[in-house]
Amino acid sequence: MTPAESVARPHAMADFAVPAVIVVLGAIVDWASAAHPAAMPLWLPYDFSWFAWLGTWLFLWWYVRGFYLLSPSERPHPWQLVSFVLGMLLIYAVLQTRYLYLAEHEFFLNRIQHIAMHHLGPFLVALGLARAPLRKGIPAPLARIVFSRAMQRLLAPIQQPIVASLLFVGLVAFWLVPAIHLRAMVSERLLWTMNWTMVLDGLLFWCLVLDPRPFPLARVGYGVRAAMAFAVIFPQIAIGALIVFSRRDIYPYYSICGRFFDSISPLYDQLVGGMVIWIPPAMMSAIAVVLVVNHLRLHEEKAPPPLDPRAARIAAMAANWTGRP
Repeated sequence: MTPAESVARPHAMADFAVPAVIVVLGAIVDWASAAHPAAMPLWLPYDFSWFAWLGTWLFLWWYVRGFYLLSPSERPHPWQLVSFVLGMLLIYAVLQTRYLYLAEHEFFLNRIQHIAMHHLGPFLVALGLARAPLRKGIPAPLARIVFSRAMQRLLAPIQQPIVASLLFVGLVAFWLVPAIHLRAMVSERLLWTMNWTMVLDGLLFWCLVLDPRPFPLARVGYGVRAAMAFAVIFPQIAIGALIVFSRRDIYPYYSICGRFFDSISPLYDQLVGGMVIWIPPAMMSAIAVVLVVNHLRLHEEKAPPPLDPRAARIAAMAANWTGRP
C-alpha cells in the first residue's frame, strides 16, 4: 500500500462511518422521542424530524470535513467556521429541542423561534462562506447535484432580487395572518411546512445578500444586495407595529392551547411578540447593509488601478475625499 493510499483509506472510512453513526443515532432518538417523549432531555427533540436531524448533522459534518480538506489559502477564516456551526446549531435548537414546545405555547417565544430560523441562524450560516467547504466535503455524487447548473437554474427565479425580497417579507406576513397562523399551529404538517419554508427562505435570502463575491460570480451586484437588505426593513417594521398596537387578541390559539406563562396576558404576549418582529430584523438588515458595503470596499481595494486616465482621476478624487489610499 502506497503512502497516499494509507492516508486516503482512513478518510474513506470516516466518510462512510460518520454519516452512518448520524443515521443510527437519529433512529435511536426517533424511537425514544416517540416511545418516551416525557423522558427526553431538554436538548433533544420530543417531536423528532428526520429532515431537521440529517439537515443539521450531515451538513455540519460535510462543512467541517470540507473545511479541513481545503488548502489553508482556500479555507474561510476560522471565525467563519464558528459562524456556520453556530448558525446551524441555532436553527437546530429552536426546531429539535424542548424549545419547540415553548414556541407552541407562547406567541413571543414563537416569534423568537422564527427570528432564529429565518434571520439569525441563516445569517450566521451565510457568513460562514459555506460554498467552498461544502463543495469539498459533500460526497461527489451529491455535490454534482447540489452544485449543478440545473440546480442553479431551478433556484434562479426565486433568487431574483425583487422576488427574493418579496418572498422574504411575504412569508413572514403570510404565516402571521391570524386564520393561517391558527391552522398552522393546530396542524402538525402545516406547522412543519411553516417552519421549513422560513428556514429555507432565510438561507436563500441571506446567502444571496451576504455573498462577498462581485458580480457576475455572485448573482447580483453589491448595490442591489445592499438595496435588498435595506428594502426589507420597512415592511417588517410595519408588520410588527400592526401587532404591537393591536387592542385585541388576534392570535387566540395561544389562549386556547394554554400559555406556558400564566402571568403573561394575551395582549402583553402579543405586544412583546410584535416588538420581536419589529426590532431585531430591522437591526440585522442594517448590519447586512454595512457588511455588503464593506465587501464592496474590500473588493475595490483588491482591484488593480484603472488604466483609463479619466477613471484614474476619479479614483484619485474619491481617495482624497474618503481618506482611503
